[in-house]
Amino acid sequence: MGFSSNFEPKIVKGEAGYELEDVPHFADYIPDLSTYPNPLQDNPAYSVVKQYFVNMDDTVAQKIVVHKSSPRGTHFRRAGPRQRVYFESDEVHACIVTCGGLCPGLNTVIREIVCGLYHMYGVNKILGIDGGYRGFYSRNTVTLNPKVVNDIHKRGGTILGTSRGGHDTSKIVDSIQDRDINQVYIIGGDGTQKGASVIFEEIRRRGLKVAVAGIPKTIDNDIPVIDRSFGFDTAVEEAQRAINAAHVEAESFENGIGVVKVMGRYSGFIAMYATLASRDVDCCLIPESPFYLEGKGGLLEYVEKRLKENGHMVIVIAEGAGQELLSESLNQQDASGNKLLQDVGLWLSHKIKDHLTRQRKMVINLKYIDPTYMIRAIPSNASDNVYCTLLAHSAVHGAMAGYTGFTVGPVNGRHAYIPFNCINEKQNKVVITDRMWARLLSSTNQPSFLSCQDIAEARREEEPPTQLLDGENCNEPRNCC
Repeated sequence: MGFSSNFEPKIVKGEAGYELEDVPHFADYIPDLSTYPNPLQDNPAYSVVKQYFVNMDDTVAQKIVVHKSSPRGTHFRRAGPRQRVYFESDEVHACIVTCGGLCPGLNTVIREIVCGLYHMYGVNKILGIDGGYRGFYSRNTVTLNPKVVNDIHKRGGTILGTSRGGHDTSKIVDSIQDRDINQVYIIGGDGTQKGASVIFEEIRRRGLKVAVAGIPKTIDNDIPVIDRSFGFDTAVEEAQRAINAAHVEAESFENGIGVVKVMGRYSGFIAMYATLASRDVDCCLIPESPFYLEGKGGLLEYVEKRLKENGHMVIVIAEGAGQELLSESLNQQDASGNKLLQDVGLWLSHKIKDHLTRQRKMVINLKYIDPTYMIRAIPSNASDNVYCTLLAHSAVHGAMAGYTGFTVGPVNGRHAYIPFNCINEKQNKVVITDRMWARLLSSTNQPSFLSCQDIAEARREEEPPTQLLDGENCNEPRNCC
């Protein structure tokens, strides 16, 4: 599903290298709009709050580790309620849509958007679009109110249904216009957010007073800029259950091997964090770190060595790891434009069995566990539930304040409004030259499977050195061998 965007970033520059990546606002393309006092100031629940509203000039820095001579760098507009809003409560007609794959927390986000609109701003006209983007023009809707969504956060999946593909910009905006919808909340991953960006551009082209707010969803945690995506904490927690089961199986048999495949098409964050949290894993394989099977220093040699030392081992592999090693490449995509992957976990299990039983004549007991769809179908845990609430409320505050064409998320712990183009430009990936990956290698004692040339290439692929420190990356030269 490809999208072309004509959006020009709205950048505001200030002193000392300050740069604000601002989000669009109604005032940018609709003149002389009326504003109204924010009803939160009369809300009893907020009577104890010291400061009701976010200052209009508040921004959030993208990078917070700096030198004394560093420029101030890129900032984003801070999320939260504003003193003036661009909608009266009875004027708002909102809709919510969920797109793409399932993820823990979808129902919590839906619930908190509905309850936030209803209880904070007195909005009572809220529709759920059934079945993803195509639901807009299939005219499937569900009326939403606090009673309908009261306990949906206890269930996995999405009560609105979802689908991949089905994006037809003209039909979707026609439907929004025909239904007199003026706030659109779109929950989905990077492909969905690209679609949301195109919807916003068409709405702006038509001069409609319709706020488009995105809530980024990806269980893989591969959306850039924001600290993490919702559902990720739950996925890591649940992945540990599979790892624990694999460890019990492996430990209970002579030469026992547990292989666990987790989600991670392009980014190995679930595999990495679940491995670090578990401490029972002997080898973690992710898409960002190439590995090889045969020969000196290869994976099969390491597996054999580990079995001789410990008598058992556990391997965690992300679904996108090692795809280049599989003999048959599918070269196909799903409706969202994601490359279809082969089952690398099953392939790796066969390779290990063949090497150890046929070539080394060893007796092994290998168990392959694939908890992928169990993980993404469960309800979110306590941490993700709280996080989903903050995301939903931030989106509601932004839409009511007249902002549009934005997605929400925490940047260095502070929630911000981020232009669609910033999260659609690239994917968030594990940086294998960072300390976090080094911590994992230290925990598992696995080889890195990287040559000096691989490490040099990985460093070159990172952003060029600047006066701002990028996370934990260190640009000082080091010996790799």
